[in-house]
Amino acid sequence: MGPLGSLLTFPLTGPLHGLLWLAEQLRDQAERELFNPDRIRQQLTELELQLDLGQISEEEYEAAETALLEQLRHLREQM
Repeated sequence: MGPLGSLLTFPLTGPLHGLLWLAEQLRDQAERELFNPDRIRQQLTELELQLDLGQISEEEYEAAETALLEQLRHLREQM
């Protein structure tokens, strides 16, 4: 499609391209937050605090800790 065709279809495709760009930005930000090693370390600290305060059991702590450490290991392997 040439420049004239792009110009004529812009009222329809422009918002679509903008929406796709926004969706990609949201996905990228979510991945950065979800797979952030500092966030995982913070969760480990909070988890230990919950155990110390008696808010969770030893079994809950170990299960959550294992999952978080696995995430952290997986991230390090990807780097």
